[in-house]
Amino acid sequence: MTSEAAQKVEATIPYHQIRALYDDDSITVYQAYNEKIATEAVKQQNLKVPGWSSERMTWIKPSWSWMMYRAGFSYKDKNQSHILAIRMSHANFEEILLQSSLSNSSKEKQPVRVQWDPERTPSTKNKLPYRSIQIGIGRSVAEKWAMEMILSIEDVTEKARRMHEDVQAGMSEGELGEKYIEERVYEVKNEELKEIIWLNSTEDGH
Repeated sequence: MTSEAAQKVEATIPYHQIRALYDDDSITVYQAYNEKIATEAVKQQNLKVPGWSSERMTWIKPSWSWMMYRAGFSYKDKNQSHILAIRMSHANFEEILLQSSLSNSSKEKQPVRVQWDPERTPSTKNKLPYRSIQIGIGRSVAEKWAMEMILSIEDVTEKARRMHEDVQAGMSEGELGEKYIEERVYEVKNEELKEIIWLNSTEDGH
């Protein structure tokens, strides 16, 4: 895809849009942890493991590129050295979002926070003109999420590191996207939920 064609595609993407890897049964979100927590989480297939705490807000991200940016492809620091792909049912994902409020909203804060941050190109080097959703799960919800709302947990660190190697080797954004980004638009049908997360907004807090 040429640079001009890519810009035209970007211009048609709504400012707020959930893009995720999902199928008929589940949606995948990402988190990064240290090796001890990640290894035990994969073993137990939940996050209620030694070292994990529900006392602080835990952030989940449907965007693979944003997870790579946040964790530096797993190389940022030892506490983000393992990338986990966490599958949830659509019902549980939307239940979490229904308990949310925007981080920068002046309205009463809910136990879940939603932020819309600039999406990144696959190399993570550049911001895109549209937003990617980040979901912060507060402690009153986190325990249930960690124990009851997760279908499966997979360690996908090797995928992240292969991608980093390709970025370092100079692979183009288009090639990186085709090779590593499996996301598509996640359609939200619940009108109340659209309002809560400002899905149709053209600005971050309006």
